[in-house]
Amino acid sequence: MKQGIHPEYHPVVFMDSTTGFKFLSGSTKHSQETVEWENGETYPLIRVEITSDSHPFYTGRQKFTQADGRVDRFNKKYGLADANAAE
Repeated sequence: MKQGIHPEYHPVVFMDSTTGFKFLSGSTKHSQETVEWENGETYPLIRVEITSDSHPFYTGRQKFTQADGRVDRFNKKYGLADANAAE
């Protein structure tokens, strides 16, 4: 590995701008803002728009659209009853 070409890797605190959720992780990003973490240490603060705390996929607030199959669309289009529904 070449010396002097890699960015400095250090601990930073990421904060979700919408929920205020914070987590400590390693990064090469720098920030002028700092925050005191739970252990008493001061770390750079990086604000992000979406984290696992606010993303709909992870929070369960995501809406799934049911894609009908070709047979179902055909039956709906021509007003035919579903064979499985009659049973």
